[in-house]
Amino acid sequence: MFAATFAPTRTLHSLANAYQQIGLETAVANASPHKLIELLFDGFADAVARARGAMIARQIEAKGRAISHAARIVEEGLKASLNLKDGGKIAADLDALYAYIGMRLTYANLHNDAEALDECARLMAPVRSAWAEIGPQVTATAQ
Repeated sequence: MFAATFAPTRTLHSLANAYQQIGLETAVANASPHKLIELLFDGFADAVARARGAMIARQIEAKGRAISHAARIVEEGLKASLNLKDGGKIAADLDALYAYIGMRLTYANLHNDAEALDECARLMAPVRSAWAEIGPQVTATAQ
C-alpha cells in the first residue's frame, strides 16, 4: 500500500504547490474585502521575488510566468479594485502608480532588468504597509 521510496522531486514540487493552493483558497474564502487586497499585495511581493530569483538563475520561462503573475495582480486585482469615481485623489494616484508599475514589470521582463523589479517592489512596499496598517481600523469599523 505504501512504498518505502520517496516520490521524485517533480512530484514533491507538485504536492507542495497543491498544498499552497489549498491554503490560498482557504484564506480567500474566509477573507474580508480588506484582507483580499492584502493577499494581493502579498502575492505581488511573492511573484516579484520569484521573478528576481528566476532572472538570476537565468530561468527565462519561470521569470516570464512570475512577472506575468505580478502584472496580472496589479492590473486585474489592485488596479481593478480602485473606485476612481468616489476615491478622489488617492484612487487616481494609485491608478497612476499601478500603471507605472505595470509598465516597469514589462520592461523588466523584456530587458531582464533586476533593478526594474526592485523598483516595483520598492514602490509597492509603502502602499502595502499602509494598507496593512489600516486593517485593524477597517475591521473595527466593520463590526
